[in-house]
Amino acid sequence: MKSRLYAGVATLALMAAGASAQDLVVAPGTDGFNWDSFEAFAAAHDFSGQTISISGPWTGLDATNFRNVLAYFESSTGATVNYSGSESFEQDIVIAVQANSAPNLAVFPQPGLASDLAALGALSPLGEDSANWMVENYAAGQSWVDLGSYAGPDGADDFFGFFYKVDVKSLVWYSPDQFDEAGYDIPETLEDLKALSQQIVDDGGTPWCIGLGSGAATGWPATDWVEDMMLRLHAPEIYDQWVTNELPFNSAEVVEAIEMYGTFVRSEGWAQGGPEASATTDFRDSPAGLFQIPPACYMHKQASFIPTFFPDGSVYGEDYDFFYFPASSERDLGNPVLGAGTLFAITNDSPAARGLIEFFKTPIAHEVWMAQSGFLTPHSGVNLDVFSTDALRAMNQILLDATTFRFDASDIMPGEIGTGAFWTGMVDFTTQGNAQAAADAIQSRWDAMR
Repeated sequence: MKSRLYAGVATLALMAAGASAQDLVVAPGTDGFNWDSFEAFAAAHDFSGQTISISGPWTGLDATNFRNVLAYFESSTGATVNYSGSESFEQDIVIAVQANSAPNLAVFPQPGLASDLAALGALSPLGEDSANWMVENYAAGQSWVDLGSYAGPDGADDFFGFFYKVDVKSLVWYSPDQFDEAGYDIPETLEDLKALSQQIVDDGGTPWCIGLGSGAATGWPATDWVEDMMLRLHAPEIYDQWVTNELPFNSAEVVEAIEMYGTFVRSEGWAQGGPEASATTDFRDSPAGLFQIPPACYMHKQASFIPTFFPDGSVYGEDYDFFYFPASSERDLGNPVLGAGTLFAITNDSPAARGLIEFFKTPIAHEVWMAQSGFLTPHSGVNLDVFSTDALRAMNQILLDATTFRFDASDIMPGEIGTGAFWTGMVDFTTQGNAQAAADAIQSRWDAMR
């Protein structure tokens, strides 16, 4: 049964002194939520009188939604939790660590900084039990453990980062009405996607709207294409080696992925306006062709945030929909998903801080945010019915169906590469078409950093 959110009367008594049912955005006992996990957690944890400090990047609505989740931890344990969000979190947490004034927990938007701090001894390992829990309870669980495991000051790897709140990038957006009218089916494999693209051209249409423009960050949408291609053409271990440059950027595997992106952006008639237009069109404007009649393009590859830039009044399921950017049937690499996300790490250890990590293992800690907005989770024990929108529910199913998850490579490569040479190199390739030359230039920049 679809949940009745914000119910007026709680049917489950709170387990400890703290917030009342009226202070909680979803009243305990509301249908559809895993209240058993809340009861069991509350019965096992008492942190009365203890205070936890958390710093992270969430501000605005995200910060409000997160504090609403924390209210359940406070109500069930008696603890007080203070969250401080900042748009300059990355700088703030480094300063706090250096000043020996770190919060109990930090929310990292990228694994790279967490890895750096782990190497300095600024993070506390979460333990093998937590790593095993993640393998067993998160879809593609080993992927998440790998993303949260870093070398400590002694050089030995430990599990430091608990992922919570994830974004999905492996999405293709389209107009269901336009697809239906043209008689096109949702492609189930990468090979089907290429065949559909050519069919649209043969029918006189344009399959793709692509835009790489983003001011000083122009080129980043193409890096997402290449990253998704790496996961569809090569094993995840190859992807990992590429991210660290153990596999050179100009290797045959990476060049193949760049060329596969080129199939979509440079094949005659496949991209609206051709490669030159794709390289200069702002990414926020590029999906507009989906909504024209007749459509100026039929498909647009972009992450879960792109509906923000759709025409006002656009309705999911009517004006637009999305499907999983399909895997290759020829390479047999399962269902890889590219994305991003935030991870929690302990920066000032305490029993209550570890208790909060335990709380994040409960379905209720995920479902409360799911019932609000802007939240996806790989937790396999949640009830998808509590999502606030059908779109979020469908995106989360893609996440749960993933056999492999990998973080956006450009976000974890050194900044000079991931947010520099990789961006510009993909613009050069888009307009000029020489994948080997673009890859050689990026590798040369990497070599110069050594």
